[in-house]
Amino acid sequence: MKTTKLFLTLALATNTSSVFANDNVVLKIGHFLPALSTMHKQVLEPWCQDLNNDSQGRISCQLYPSNQLGGTAGQLIDQVRTGVADIVWTAPGYSPGRFKTIEALETPFLLPNAKVGNKVAWEFFQKYAKDTEFKAFKVLSVQTDGGVTFHSNKPLKSVDDLKGNKLRTPTRLASQIIQALGGSAISIAPSQVAESISKGVVDGAMGAWEVVPPTKLDEVTKYHVMPTAGQPFPTVTVLTLVMNQKKYDSLPVDLKAIIDKHSGDALIERITTAWEKAEQEARDKTLATGGVINEFGAEHTVQMQQLTEKVTQSWIESINKSGQSGQQLIDEIKNMVKILQ
Repeated sequence: MKTTKLFLTLALATNTSSVFANDNVVLKIGHFLPALSTMHKQVLEPWCQDLNNDSQGRISCQLYPSNQLGGTAGQLIDQVRTGVADIVWTAPGYSPGRFKTIEALETPFLLPNAKVGNKVAWEFFQKYAKDTEFKAFKVLSVQTDGGVTFHSNKPLKSVDDLKGNKLRTPTRLASQIIQALGGSAISIAPSQVAESISKGVVDGAMGAWEVVPPTKLDEVTKYHVMPTAGQPFPTVTVLTLVMNQKKYDSLPVDLKAIIDKHSGDALIERITTAWEKAEQEARDKTLATGGVINEFGAEHTVQMQQLTEKVTQSWIESINKSGQSGQQLIDEIKNMVKILQ
């Protein structure tokens, strides 16, 4: 009898130990920017640490910056869909045609800054895209890059100065916008932008302030543009942290709750705080190293809005064909901005 009890006790202990051992989760997280980028250092690393702390070590992360899991930035969404990665941070716009609704946020001159833009992006996603084009994923956050503007080796004092500029563009709509303003759009991988500018392949790039230091735009371009505070940027790049749905579903209830606690609104707030700090540091560094930042005020904004109106109309016509009202989506974003400003 004593032997039987001892055997059962040891078996129970072994099984319990095995359950807890199998309960540990390692999340493979991939993205396209360097390890020194804001998203990597100021968002993903502390986010993973919070998951680890709250789970008492049961959740840990393996981070793969600069597409270290292979492929390109445009292939990240398929890596998380197929389970090559558990989580990726990417831009839906890198997969043209697959996420049409969320692209409304990237149409010209809608969003003014990271704080407003991120809140609008998350609210818009939840209302219009969560249960449609993103229904196959567990979406942890949807944000903007703060606002895409112009960085060039040619002086940028007015809208007319954009004519003839050859700029690297991050998205389909950014390409259409610079073309509508008289420039040329060139597609180049983020890691190759600085080299392409230094070799004269392009004059500069359209990009958010947050990416200026990690992509060395401040080292290879001299002239930069900012809208007046409160005025919208020419466009934004929508970015999202996306988890493989099967991976999320496989987690114990308490670990799901920990991920949920640190995602959504809480993660948007973390991202916004990191972004605003990085943007200011990027502008300060640019000025300190001899860069010139010109402000395009309300008059310039109106002029550029008029020149890019055809970009917006073309997008509206395209989305109308899918059975949605493109104008309604644009108006919804404008109303959200008004409420938050």
